[in-house]
Amino acid sequence: MTVTPLPPAHPAVPRVIAHRGASASAPENTLAAFRRAHALGAPWVEFDVKLTADGRPVVFHDATLDRTTDGHGPVADTPLAAFGDLDAGQWFDPAFAGELVPTLEEVLDLLVEMGMGANIELKPDPGREAETASVCLDVARELWPADAPPLLVSSFSPVALAVAREMTPQWPRGLVLEALTDDWQAGAAAVEAWSVHCAAELLSARGVAEVLDAGYRVMVYTVNDPGRAANLWDWGVDSIITDRPEALLPLAGA
Repeated sequence: MTVTPLPPAHPAVPRVIAHRGASASAPENTLAAFRRAHALGAPWVEFDVKLTADGRPVVFHDATLDRTTDGHGPVADTPLAAFGDLDAGQWFDPAFAGELVPTLEEVLDLLVEMGMGANIELKPDPGREAETASVCLDVARELWPADAPPLLVSSFSPVALAVAREMTPQWPRGLVLEALTDDWQAGAAAVEAWSVHCAAELLSARGVAEVLDAGYRVMVYTVNDPGRAANLWDWGVDSIITDRPEALLPLAGA
């Protein structure tokens, strides 16, 4: 099995990555959450990207608008213009009322301005896997500086990662799983993944060792307890994605 090596210019991915920004203290996947992550000292953020009805990339996790905005219905049925009328902050705390769902362009511009790295998770709707990857990576290639650390592109979708392999071979890819399956290595090899991302509660020390022995980096989500994080690092986990970077950074040396 051949694993794509990390590009020489790529620094070590930090041990702590802010999940959807600092999402325990600001509404997830908003500019406020990314600014908060930066203020707390997180070197990287992780965020999700989906396509609107008119094929524009927005930074959003769920398939529907209902949980994190005052809107309703599928993201995939909502045109970009309608997002300007949605409140993405009030649900979290009235102090964030008026916060908007950002576009991918807005988020990348902000991260470049703040000097932060990023793990972009492609979140395609069924049937839009290749389209989502293509559109998002076109935007990222245009906006991400050539002299900045490469973006880490991750997804549950093998199709999206295959597109990433062709469009941005210089950027490492992460295969996202909930738990390690019997055929996880075949999936990782097929997209020439650099890292494997697993749910912390479904991962064992043996599983971490299996991934590391196969030549991949191990990233886990979502861990907010410092004691649990320390345990995972003891197992050999490379990076932890957390809602509370301020709780984990003091232990990480990051």
